[in-house]
Amino acid sequence: MAGGLTYTSIDAVNLTTAEVYGQTLVQLGKQDPTIVGLSADLAKSTKISVFANEFPERFYNVGIAEQNMFGISAGLAKAGLMPFVSTFGAFAALRACEQIRTDICYQNLNVKIIGTHSGLSFGAAGTTHHVTEDIAILRSFANLVVMCPADGLEAAYCVQAAYDHKGPVYIRLNRGFDQIVYRDEIPTFEFGKANTLREGTDLTFIATGSGVWRALQAADILAKEDGLSVRVLDIHTLKPIDEEAIAKAITETRRIITVEDHNIINGLGTAVADVGATTRKGFVLKKLGIPDEFSVIGQPEDLYSHYGWDENGCVAAAREVMHMDFEEDDDWEDEF
Repeated sequence: MAGGLTYTSIDAVNLTTAEVYGQTLVQLGKQDPTIVGLSADLAKSTKISVFANEFPERFYNVGIAEQNMFGISAGLAKAGLMPFVSTFGAFAALRACEQIRTDICYQNLNVKIIGTHSGLSFGAAGTTHHVTEDIAILRSFANLVVMCPADGLEAAYCVQAAYDHKGPVYIRLNRGFDQIVYRDEIPTFEFGKANTLREGTDLTFIATGSGVWRALQAADILAKEDGLSVRVLDIHTLKPIDEEAIAKAITETRRIITVEDHNIINGLGTAVADVGATTRKGFVLKKLGIPDEFSVIGQPEDLYSHYGWDENGCVAAAREVMHMDFEEDDDWEDEF
C-alpha cells in the first residue's frame, strides 16, 4: 500500500473498524501535515479521537453543529488542507446533506467524510440513528466517491485510497467489530474495482460492507449442501462501481443476489440493476437488504436475520433464484 500502512487481521481482531480508521488516519497524519480532523461532539464514538490526541492542534470539535462542520471543512479544503470529517452516517447524509452537496461536491473539494454507525449496526439506538438511505443519497452527488469496506482491514485500504484520491470521498463504516473477511494484505485491492472472493458459475452474490462476510458464509454452505458453484464479489467502491466485474458476473452466471445493509431502493441492488440493463442479457436479480420501510429496533444480528440478509437469508434467497427462469437467448438482435 502507498504510504506503508501495515494493518493485518490481527489488528482487525483487536480493533473495531472505526478504530482501524482512527489509527490509519494517525499514520497518514504523520506523513502529511495538511491533514486535519473535524467532528461534532462524536470524536470518541467515531474514533477520530485517536487523531485528535496525536495532533490536538490539527483537530476541531465544532460542537453539535454538523451543517456548520461541513461548511468549515469546505473552507479548510479551499485553504489547501485535507479535512477528514467524522460523524455518524445519519448526521452526514441526512442532517448535512445540502452542505455536502453544495459546499463540498459542487466545488469538488478535497474533503473526506467518514460516516460511522451506518445501516443497522447501531441497532438498539433506534430508527432515527439507523442510516439506511445514505448510499442512495450520496451516490447521486456529482464528484463524490462512495466506499463501504467489508471489515477493519479493508477500511484501512479505503482510507488510504481516499487520501490518494483528489476530491470528495464518503466512507461508510459500521459501529463496533466486523467479521473478518480479509487476512494479512489485500493484494487485489484497487480503487473502483470489485474484489472477487469466490469464483463460481451457478450464481453470484454481489455484496458490500457487512453483507460480504454473510455472502461468503452462504457460498460455503451452498457449496457443501447443494453442490453449487457460487461467485462472491466485494463491492468496496459503490461509486465509481465496477461495471466490468458486474457485467461479467451477469453474463457468466445469470443469477445475481445483492446483499447490503441499506434500503433496497437506490442502493447497491439498484446500481447492479443499472449495469445489468446495459448488458442486454437475460438474468435473475434478487435484492437483499432493508425493504421500503423505516427499520425496526433491535440488536444488529437480530435485525439482519429479521430482514433476511444474514447468512441463512442469503442461502434461502440462493435456493429461490436457482428455480427462477430467465431468457437464455444471448442475442436479442432479432427483437429490436
